[in-house]
Amino acid sequence: MPKITFIKDSGTEHAVEATIGESVMQTAADNLVPGLLAECGGYANCATCHVYVDDAWADKLPAPEEAEAVMIEAAFDVRPTSRLSCQIQVTEDTDGLIVRLPVSQTGV
Repeated sequence: MPKITFIKDSGTEHAVEATIGESVMQTAADNLVPGLLAECGGYANCATCHVYVDDAWADKLPAPEEAEAVMIEAAFDVRPTSRLSCQIQVTEDTDGLIVRLPVSQTGV
């Protein structure tokens, strides 16, 4: 199973096993990773699952589609590696993925 590491703004890490075919957001929910709100349930209708993809992974993931890009623009503290975790699918190739949670998500 692929592993994904979620890092809170405080530096706390949560390394979890992910299921291929699920989203990174669903992986966080399934593993009770704190700080990922995901209020719309994965439909790219909000930015409450906003994450920063680690620089080493930014070019390894497919580019955001238009709906995701529009929602990212509405997020707080957008950075070049900002993504909606509901739109990143877990695959064999995402094993080792690292995402950071913005302070706006974690409340820290």
